[in-house]
Amino acid sequence: MPDYNWTSFTLRIPIRASREKLYWCWATREGMEYWFLRLCDYKNNSGVSRESGDTVQSGDSYRWLWHGWSDETVEQGTVLDCNGTDRFRFSFGKAGNCTVRICNEGGTEMLELIQENIPDTEEGKHYWHLGCKTGWTFYLANLKSLLEGGVDLRNKDEQLKNVLNS
Repeated sequence: MPDYNWTSFTLRIPIRASREKLYWCWATREGMEYWFLRLCDYKNNSGVSRESGDTVQSGDSYRWLWHGWSDETVEQGTVLDCNGTDRFRFSFGKAGNCTVRICNEGGTEMLELIQENIPDTEEGKHYWHLGCKTGWTFYLANLKSLLEGGVDLRNKDEQLKNVLNS
C-alpha cells in the first residue's frame, strides 16, 4: 500500500450520551477509570495529583495503568490542549499525539479520535498504527457500551493474557 498514510488514523463512533458526559469521560480521573483505565493520575503544573472528579487543564501531566496489565506497562504524557467542552488533546509517548473531538451530527453526539505523528517506520506501523488503532477501537466500543447499556467489556483479570479486551 504505497499511498496508505501510516502516520495517522481517525476513528469515529456515535454515542448516545451528552457532550458533557463524554468530555467528563476523558478529562477526569473518575471518567477515565470508568471506561478505559485501571488507574489514571492527572497532575497539575505543580505536580499535585488532581482529585477524582477534577477536570484537567492544558499542561497537566498524566500516568495511566490498564486492567489486565502489570504496573510495568505504564503510559505517561502531557495534556496538550483541552477546552472544557469538546476537545481534548494529549501526547501519547512514541506513538504520537491524540486529539479527541466531540460534535453533534444529526442529533447524535459523535466522538472522534485522531492519532497523528506516528513514526513512519516498521515499528511505528506495527505497534503504534495497527496496535493503537486496534486498542482504541476496542476502548471506544467499551465507552459506548458503558454509556448506552452499562456493560463493561474490559478484562480486569491480570492473570488472563493476550486477550482482545485488555
